[in-house]
Amino acid sequence: MKKNLKRNIVMAAVLFFVCAAVYLNWSYSRRYGEADAAQTRAEDAHIAAAAERYTETAAAEEFEAENTPAYFAAARLTRQQSRDQALSLLESAAAGEGASQETIDAAMDSIAAMATWGMQETQIENLLLAREFSDCVVYLSEEGVTVAVPAPAEGLSEASVARITDTVTTETGLSASAIRIIEVREE
Repeated sequence: MKKNLKRNIVMAAVLFFVCAAVYLNWSYSRRYGEADAAQTRAEDAHIAAAAERYTETAAAEEFEAENTPAYFAAARLTRQQSRDQALSLLESAAAGEGASQETIDAAMDSIAAMATWGMQETQIENLLLAREFSDCVVYLSEEGVTVAVPAPAEGLSEASVARITDTVTTETGLSASAIRIIEVREE
C-alpha cells in the first residue's frame, strides 16, 4: 500500500511538471508568435554585413604599419576596437525587440566564437613570445589564422616559420594551409 502511494505521488508530480512545461510552451509561443520572415532575413543580413565589415577592417588595419614596435601595439588596439564594435552590433541585434530566436542564436554563436578566438589569439601570442619571438600579433577568423611577427631584413628562417606553424596548428587544430604569416620588417 505504501509502495503504491509513493508511486502515485511520483507519477502525479511528473504529470504536473509535464503539464506545466506544455503550458509554458503554449504561453511563450502565444506571447511571441511566429517570427516575421522578412524581419529575420533583414536581421541576418545586418549581422552578416557587420561580420564582413569587421573582418575586412581588422585585416586591413592590423597589417599596415611601418614602425615595428608601435605596429604591434597599434595592431592589438585595432583588433580589440574592431572586435568590440562587432560585439556591440551583435548584442544590439540580439537585444532588439523584434529579434527572432534564430537571430539571437546566431548572434550568441558569433559572440561565443569571438570570445574563443580572443582566448586562442592570446594563447598563441604568449607561446610565440616564449618561443623566442620578440613580439607578434595573431588574428583568428573563420577563414584561418594570420600571424604577424617581426622579421629581419633577410626574412624569417624556415625554422622560424616551422615554429610558428607548429604553434598555431597545435593550438587551433587548423591545417598549415589555413595559416598566413606576415613578416613585419625590423628597421
